[in-house]
Amino acid sequence: MIVREAKLLNGNKEQYQLFDDAIRTAQFIRNKAVRYWMDNRKVGKADLYKLCKDLAKEFAFALKLNSAARQASTERAWASISSFYNRCKKGEKKKGYPKFKKHCRSVEYKVSGWKLSEDCKSIAFTDGFGIGTLSMYCNAQTREDLFRLKINRVRVVRKADGYYAQFCFDADRKEEGKYTGNVVGLDLGLKYFTKDQNDNAVIYPQFLRKSERRLKKAQRRLSKKFVKGAKPQSNNYHKARKRLGRVHLKISRQRKDWAIKQARCVVMSNDIVVYEDLKIANMVKNHHLAKSISDASWYQFTQWLDYYGKIWDKAVVAVSPNYTSQDCSNCGHRVKKSLSTRTHSCSSCGVEICRDTNAAINILTKGMKVLGVDWNNSTFGQKESASFEGKPGEKTASTIDGQLDIASGLL
Repeated sequence: MIVREAKLLNGNKEQYQLFDDAIRTAQFIRNKAVRYWMDNRKVGKADLYKLCKDLAKEFAFALKLNSAARQASTERAWASISSFYNRCKKGEKKKGYPKFKKHCRSVEYKVSGWKLSEDCKSIAFTDGFGIGTLSMYCNAQTREDLFRLKINRVRVVRKADGYYAQFCFDADRKEEGKYTGNVVGLDLGLKYFTKDQNDNAVIYPQFLRKSERRLKKAQRRLSKKFVKGAKPQSNNYHKARKRLGRVHLKISRQRKDWAIKQARCVVMSNDIVVYEDLKIANMVKNHHLAKSISDASWYQFTQWLDYYGKIWDKAVVAVSPNYTSQDCSNCGHRVKKSLSTRTHSCSSCGVEICRDTNAAINILTKGMKVLGVDWNNSTFGQKESASFEGKPGEKTASTIDGQLDIASGLL
């Protein structure tokens, strides 16, 4: 499935208010479905579909929402219920019991309730709310996909800077990758966002830290306009709230854009990418580092690594980070060290190397073992030759100066 986004423009205040009404109605149906499941635990997905019809008969505002959109809201409720059941079966510690939604920001239509213009420059919503036609602003790739691909669903999302239409296409993105014969092991960190086995480092721009001054200023202005016990709050309060939301939205977009570009560059220039599968939920419990860890957004970066690996048919492997910083990459001797110790000095073999580079070598070695290939690094501190020894019956490849032509044997 491919998802493209277009901003909805040239709408009046009443149209955007109707979008809010549709979003609240979708939230109402989703919460009603969760409530119905709580009262009747043996109900299934088909029973929740029947509930949609009953709600449409009972509430006039629910009847305004398109029938397919009501079903989509029910599917959201069932998705949280089914994931709860799956976690219970697996015996996970956190079950994720379904909860009611208080602040939904989207409503989803299926194949009805909307209609694109012939030039795909505007979209009309035809359900009972009577939203009408709005213009769409999007890039050339989105416009091309609107013409040639089948649209499965349309999701209207409310963001801090406006309303967006997200189109879900019935297609899979596949591109022909360029194989370079390179492999890379990535150690994720805070001092260096990534560092590989060749001591190449990438420094994170720290978007949140750079915008903290603007965030604090916007937050102070919002707090001054808040009146305790007042319902609703003043228009100036909501204007300040939206200004604060736009600052947060810009930071999230900067972070996402940077993660996409870095992941694309890494996967494009390497045939095998190995990274450490960090348990970020546990790491942010350290309150001294929680803000920096959240700002780095390692999870988003690794998700895009996996995404581009699938598109270009390249091997992207996640390995356990256990003892990658402690174990010596030369002899395997475990050297315990604190986070403040940035140099790995082995008392067994005498190797002295950067802590992050040592971890990257260990991560790459683990990943190559997962792929069934032994990776041997002969020297440290320079771009040395490397050799690969495959298992019996598998293809083996070796090159000089790190140029490894193994794509045909592994991918």
